[in-house]
Amino acid sequence: MDSQNPQTPQSPRSPQSPHTFQVDLRGLVDLLSHHLYSSPKVYLRELLQNAVDAVTARRAAEPDAPARVRLSAEAGSLRVEDTGVGLTEADVHDLLATIGRSSKRAEGLREARSDFLGQFGIGLLACFVVAERIRVVSRSARAPDAPPVEWTAHDDGSYTVRTLPDEARPEPGTTVHLVARAGAAEWLAEDRVLSLARDFGSLLPYDVRVGEEAVTDLPAPWNRPYPGPAARRAALARHCHELFGFTPLDSIDLDVPLAGIRGVAYVLPSAVSPAQRAGHRVHLKGMLLTERAEQLLPDWAFFVRCVLDTDSLRPTASRESLYEDETLAGVREALGERIRSWLTALAAGDPERLAAFLSVHHLGVKSLARHDREMLRTMLPWLPFETTDGQVSLEEFAQRHPVVHFTRTVEEYRQVAPIASAQGIGVVNGGYTYDGELVEALPSVRPGTAVAELDADTVTAHLDAVDPAEELALSGFLAAARARLDPLGCDVVLRSFHPLSVPALHLDDREARHEQARAEAREQADDLWAGILGSLRGGAPRARLVLNHLNPLVRRIGSLGDPELIGTATESLYGQALLMAQRPLRPADSALLNRAFLGLLEWATHDDPAGGGR
Repeated sequence: MDSQNPQTPQSPRSPQSPHTFQVDLRGLVDLLSHHLYSSPKVYLRELLQNAVDAVTARRAAEPDAPARVRLSAEAGSLRVEDTGVGLTEADVHDLLATIGRSSKRAEGLREARSDFLGQFGIGLLACFVVAERIRVVSRSARAPDAPPVEWTAHDDGSYTVRTLPDEARPEPGTTVHLVARAGAAEWLAEDRVLSLARDFGSLLPYDVRVGEEAVTDLPAPWNRPYPGPAARRAALARHCHELFGFTPLDSIDLDVPLAGIRGVAYVLPSAVSPAQRAGHRVHLKGMLLTERAEQLLPDWAFFVRCVLDTDSLRPTASRESLYEDETLAGVREALGERIRSWLTALAAGDPERLAAFLSVHHLGVKSLARHDREMLRTMLPWLPFETTDGQVSLEEFAQRHPVVHFTRTVEEYRQVAPIASAQGIGVVNGGYTYDGELVEALPSVRPGTAVAELDADTVTAHLDAVDPAEELALSGFLAAARARLDPLGCDVVLRSFHPLSVPALHLDDREARHEQARAEAREQADDLWAGILGSLRGGAPRARLVLNHLNPLVRRIGSLGDPELIGTATESLYGQALLMAQRPLRPADSALLNRAFLGLLEWATHDDPAGGGR
């Protein structure tokens, strides 16, 4: 944005001819509003940042200098006044010329935004997103003899620079005047300005006001003194509700002095999906940087929302997110350690609060425990698992059973759980997220614990065999039953087991399901693929329907002499076993259930030759 002769001093108090930006300002505003900033509201953050940085710069040389920022909004205009270091005419030209050279492409814009953070630069030009005219009056504290300078810019790309009489601004500092663009007056309304200023600047270290209303609210809630832990917990709960809209289960201090971080994490009161990206509020030296920081915590800590202030993390060009670098990676690890320490402290000293937390967020802790053996060891007595003994911890379950059997899917667990429990076999449902991995890791934190996957063969082996003579007498019945289910890829086995109320048990495992899927694919494939799939079959296992010889209904069906009726009854038992296992039904299974139901109705209502029903 070179002026006509930006480095040539102009005579004081002389009117200046308009200069023009050597960039397409409308294109720059479009780039700012559509590609760099997420919302026009950031214009106010940029104005506050400029003012606060100017005050900080002046106080570095004059520790007793006043530290005030005042905002005044009325009738589509806004005035922002600070007591900062101010600018000379040469400063204004130098800053604008540098931005002009750097803004010819988006990469240069990002570089300039980083280099001139807190100066007039891109931050001031961002005001064109809501303003048609920007007027700046500034007096330098570093050059007290220099006259005040006025810079006025328009959204057509022109600007003027001139010096003013001393009385135009007798004290050092800067005043920025904005006049709203057409359709943007709402952004400069007093209520909106106050709301945005409080949102962005509540933790700023200086006296910031909109009219007579204070913006800053210091010290931060996590730094304030309280009468006791209960009072502090209640105050932080109120703060969380005001900030995030929920009352937390608990709060966790996030204090990392080496990284210049101080804040708090609030534990969500309800469960959330691990895939849901958490939005955290991050302040940079008191100024709100973003309320949607997603990479601040480890992925497993999805059950908390954070608010913190930092002076070490690096913002991106838009100052709306964090730059992924080694510092952020270190901070993420340190904050994760704070949350991990909180969990450990709860386990050691406050089991009731830990139980309340785990009842909601056990999934997050299980996710952490997968990679952290010490956390798994700490949480063993507390993490709940679905087992044949009910909802119990792995520690309690392992104490009861010499071998910890588990299934890899929920379907497998539903198939075997009732029968395994009746046979005295303890089973853990490993089909839920992370549960199977944690059960397999159990021996690494509890030496001597035996862990074994439970499959259909293991369950069948624990069921009592039927007396060979009785099974031989039922050979005709079993042959008819096997013939009927063979097209479905299912064998029929006769066993005696408890509970007596269960007439049949449908068992398969992953290999059997894979074989079933292969067979279905073969039926739908062309000759070439059918041959390839057929060659893969080998001795793959099949599903099995285990009939309970102790069940009265099975005994009555076994005494039938009609092969067709035996087949219909077997199909009914097969369908009922599938439903009891809560297995998804294939089209062939649904057709079988419908056929068996109608077949039984026809048999039950069919008249015999004497006129009586069967």
